Amino acid sequence: MPDVRLASPQGKWILLTTVLGSSMALLDSTVVNVALPRIGRDLDADLAALQWTVNAYLLTLAGLILLGGSLGDHYGRRKVFVVGVVWFAVASLLCGIAPNAGVLVAARALQGVGGALLTPGSLALIQASFHPEDRGRAVGLWSGFGGMGAAVGPFLGGWLVDGPGWRWVFLLNVPLAVVCVPVALRHVPESDGRPVRSGATGSAAGSAAEGVTGGGAGRRHGHFDVLGAFLGALALALVTYALIEARSGPVGVVTGAAVAGLVAGFAFVAVERRHPDPMLPLDIFASRQFTAVNLVTLCVYAAFGGFFFLSAVQLQVVVGWSALGAGTALLPTTVLMLLLSARSGELAEHIGPRIPLTVGPLLCAAGMLLMLRVGPGASYAADVLPAVLVLGFGMVALVAPLTATVLASVDVSRAGVASGVNNAAARAAGLVAVAALPLLTGMSSEAYRSATAFDDAFRRAMVLCAGVLVVGAAVAFTTVRRPAPDCRRPECRTHGSVLAPPLEGERTKGRLS
Repeated sequence: MPDVRLASPQGKWILLTTVLGSSMALLDSTVVNVALPRIGRDLDADLAALQWTVNAYLLTLAGLILLGGSLGDHYGRRKVFVVGVVWFAVASLLCGIAPNAGVLVAARALQGVGGALLTPGSLALIQASFHPEDRGRAVGLWSGFGGMGAAVGPFLGGWLVDGPGWRWVFLLNVPLAVVCVPVALRHVPESDGRPVRSGATGSAAGSAAEGVTGGGAGRRHGHFDVLGAFLGALALALVTYALIEARSGPVGVVTGAAVAGLVAGFAFVAVERRHPDPMLPLDIFASRQFTAVNLVTLCVYAAFGGFFFLSAVQLQVVVGWSALGAGTALLPTTVLMLLLSARSGELAEHIGPRIPLTVGPLLCAAGMLLMLRVGPGASYAADVLPAVLVLGFGMVALVAPLTATVLASVDVSRAGVASGVNNAAARAAGLVAVAALPLLTGMSSEAYRSATAFDDAFRRAMVLCAGVLVVGAAVAFTTVRRPAPDCRRPECRTHGSVLAPPLEGERTKGRLS
């Protein structure tokens, strides 16, 4: 049984290194959008290159995050976490010195691989290291500090873009890694996924190598689903390519990529059905509640991904604000989630998740429609702030209940798998939204260089995003029901990330209501 106490010096070092590691990925996911217009100008990149700058990272992260948790369980969570931090830092350095858009996109894809290794590992290390009596408080501190990092991200990103330059958005990760790695190697105990008699925990992303049948906690066959991970990432990559290049690419190539993406998707499902330890155990979708909540997740995080990709550009290109002004303008959403997400979760425990998961997306839809007021000469107090506040309250209403309902819809032993699937689904939804929205709104490859052209497309995009959120609300209202009283309760009570729901560990029993 893990016995490190939170108040001990070692406990504080463990908390520090996990917060630093997870903050690298959280910061990167929030600051890059603010830097996109400056990246485009400096590298003479078209809109497709900016889309790939965002999506190359999301692609490898979403495709490999489940596998990353399994690797930590098998080879050692500290070892895989450290490899992820070093990998992420090296890829960040490559991003920072990239001479052109092609190198930047390739380096961003490598960053996603590092993120898939370190993101699940940070929470898994906490669960595997701390004494059971301190674990809940440690997770709370980890999620709270991580949320503060996410809140600082847009402000810090804007300051860096306007000051030293956009390259420092990526180079900032290098000194964080220089601090994180030695602390991890010196103070964090190694752990893996071997069965523990009591107080056992699993990877935050959910181990694909254990608990697959829903009963056998700690079951490990040692068969990694590398083919499944490859096919899943390939399907996402091909579909993303087809959506991004559909505006100007050769028709035959685009069509071929779309068809090949669908074929890879079907092959992924076939492999997952037959693999002894699948990365994505398909029988988990036998739970109608789990399937329904993941459909809601796809809707809301597709809208969020599209909103945060386009709004930072809108505020700079159309409204004329600096990168710092654009990043600061979006801060209220994260601040509201940090302050109120825990209370939102408590409310959902009392009234059930159906109302929050219905009202939350509708509030977010209203916030995005209010963004239609944000155009040339817009005022922050009169135009931007009301939209961002309504959106933030909507996110507060839905994120914590969504996570709780995902965990409550499956057996306790599969909580990590369920959380990992839900997190990957959210990132995949954002990936597709960033690829599809410019195509659906008629945005040209040079639209971000023209205030008029971008403003017109942005308005159409906000209407589309609001429509997707309404669909999500309808799915929640018609399908989500109150969980059983003895179901799993989330450990992450405070949440600050706006682009994905929080990851949760496995086999920590609790009650939702």
